[in-house]
Amino acid sequence: MSRPARALIDLAALRHNYRLAHQRHGGRALAVLKANAYGHGAVRCAQALAPLADGFAVAFLEEALALREAGIRAPILLLEGVFAARDFEAVHRHGLWTVVHHAEQIRMIELSEAPPASLRVWLKLDSGMHRAGFAPQALREAHARLMASGKLDRPPVLMSHFARADEPEVQATRRQLEVFGAATAGLAGETSLCNSAGLLAWPEAHGDWARPGILLYGADPLGGGHGLRPVMRLSSEVFAVRQLAPGEALGYGGSFVADQPTRVGLVALGYADGYPRSAPTGTPLAVDGQASRTLGRVSMDMMTVDLSQLPEAGLGSQVELWGPQVDVNQVAQRAGTIAYELLCNVKRAPLAYQDS
Repeated sequence: MSRPARALIDLAALRHNYRLAHQRHGGRALAVLKANAYGHGAVRCAQALAPLADGFAVAFLEEALALREAGIRAPILLLEGVFAARDFEAVHRHGLWTVVHHAEQIRMIELSEAPPASLRVWLKLDSGMHRAGFAPQALREAHARLMASGKLDRPPVLMSHFARADEPEVQATRRQLEVFGAATAGLAGETSLCNSAGLLAWPEAHGDWARPGILLYGADPLGGGHGLRPVMRLSSEVFAVRQLAPGEALGYGGSFVADQPTRVGLVALGYADGYPRSAPTGTPLAVDGQASRTLGRVSMDMMTVDLSQLPEAGLGSQVELWGPQVDVNQVAQRAGTIAYELLCNVKRAPLAYQDS
């Protein structure tokens, strides 16, 4: 019998979330599939979304080429742009779109051997995140150089990225919108501002293109209430059971010490499968559909869970670490991280797919 740890990916839920994002935003939406679709399997997710999606976005060229090799023909945007002028030959040959966010990338376009009027470019403004993009005072010159290069097939899409859109009570996003409006006034080109949180929380930011990422996978960046469906169910089984007496310590470091008779289930899944080692005792999970908690420190290949209040649970009991019953955001909060990191870190646990 094979090890029972697995990540079940619900492709119907993925499509539901994309439809919700598309309807909520209006305009068009690129489904973000970078980092292997946030750990969900980029090729299978792209294939499931292909009949619906206006296009896709990935981080860099190699991620895009993997999708093209799998037969994905929809537009694919390179969010980091390219790293060398020679890459524009591949961008042109495979019909890719690319972000330009610094002057050297414009120079690469000017020097590239891409045919005239062959490139689709998104021009990125740093409207306040201060990570990537042209400063507001430099945007017009960047736009003019791109238009003068003769390499673009149309005016660039004008884009920016929000730093704090998941904090709707904070005014930083409103200030970014004001900077974007002033910097792009009168410039030719469609617009794209909204990541997942921007799409959900900032209707005034809806432009021509949205870029939903984490919400596609059912992890609500605002904490819930938007009708998203979890796409990944990370699960395993109890494969051993033991009893702790009061005063006995459990696992590495003895971080959990029983204060009463405690029934413990050993689960075949650990941090090498992507579950966070930093998750403390009490992190929520479900055993055979009933709420329970972790006990002690997560190990590389296994972890321990509390069966004390679940007399029917035992060998072979199903344990959901996150999914429809256990919100991945709650697990992430207990572990001191974010859902993005947990989902992206699922590597050794095999992916399985359902589509119903």
